[in-house]
Amino acid sequence: MEDVFKGLYDIILDRKDNPQEGSYTCYLLNQGTDKILKKCAEECGETIIAAKNKNNTETVAEISDLLFHLMVLMVNEGIELDEVIKELDIRRQKQGNLKKFHNVDKNS
Repeated sequence: MEDVFKGLYDIILDRKDNPQEGSYTCYLLNQGTDKILKKCAEECGETIIAAKNKNNTETVAEISDLLFHLMVLMVNEGIELDEVIKELDIRRQKQGNLKKFHNVDKNS
């Protein structure tokens, strides 16, 4: 799985370094952070709707779109894929990290 993410990340990085006319990735990178963030938000919303509708085929497609746009954001912001993989690995090893929620007295 890491190879798929690495391959996609490398393609996005290559588009940044070697822009190609007609490339959607180049368009996003050229438009900058605000456009990329809008697309991330849009894809996140579409993922939520697909999951809420219990449509796994559509949910998989929307998750893929979201991950792609997040990777474009990473490249745009200079965040290396290895940084995210390391952070996920640290989190994967944590146990018992459920945050404690405090009860709020709604009568006060």
